[in-house]
Amino acid sequence: MADFAIGRESSEFKKGIQAGVSIGIGYFPIALTFGLLAKTSGLSIYETVLMSLIVFAGAAQYISLSLIAYGTGIFEIILTTFIVNIRHFLMSATLNEKVEKDHLLNKLVYAFGITDETFSVAATRENSVTTGYMFGIISVSYSSWVVFSGVGHLIGASLPQTLQDSMGVALYAMFIGLLVPSMKKSAKVIFLAVLGAVFNSIFTLSHIMAQGWSIVSATLLSAIIMEIVEVLKGKHRGVQNEE
Repeated sequence: MADFAIGRESSEFKKGIQAGVSIGIGYFPIALTFGLLAKTSGLSIYETVLMSLIVFAGAAQYISLSLIAYGTGIFEIILTTFIVNIRHFLMSATLNEKVEKDHLLNKLVYAFGITDETFSVAATRENSVTTGYMFGIISVSYSSWVVFSGVGHLIGASLPQTLQDSMGVALYAMFIGLLVPSMKKSAKVIFLAVLGAVFNSIFTLSHIMAQGWSIVSATLLSAIIMEIVEVLKGKHRGVQNEE
């Protein structure tokens, strides 16, 4: 029976690796760019790789780079990345309904590797999601992200200094590239981005708070306002349906 269980887990792990290959390939250019921008932002290769090892969250790491460039404090960076990654609570809760029952320790380990991409692959699997399958997906995606972050930093270090300095602009271009596709799909994202920009500008130009706190406050305030608007719209539709 033990040999059968080990063989089953080994088979599921291999299936997870196969499913994770596409994620690993997709992470290649993004992680490479992150490493490159981390170098131009002043991070050492050890700090860059360590961030990818510990954080393993693309959007949060990119945001961290811009906050570091602003000279933002550690607490503000942690709070901002927590807000950005709060959706992981929902993804983990959803995936917990699909995965097989297992020791809590195993779940805690592979929960660290849940990203938008690994969640999508696991959640859309027809069969139940096993622990071996999860570890297979995450081992490929995690390795790809960490390794290519370091490779990107090494490539950045070999570039001429003037080109490294100009790469700071690429960080803002990256944010625009991430934002525009979402804006095309949802008007809510447009209003959220505009509100966040307006509040951040007001807080910064009026010197009400430091740059780091202005970003955190603008993010929270715009998100709260948008959710209130959504709730009010839902109630309004309900009243109209009753009439």
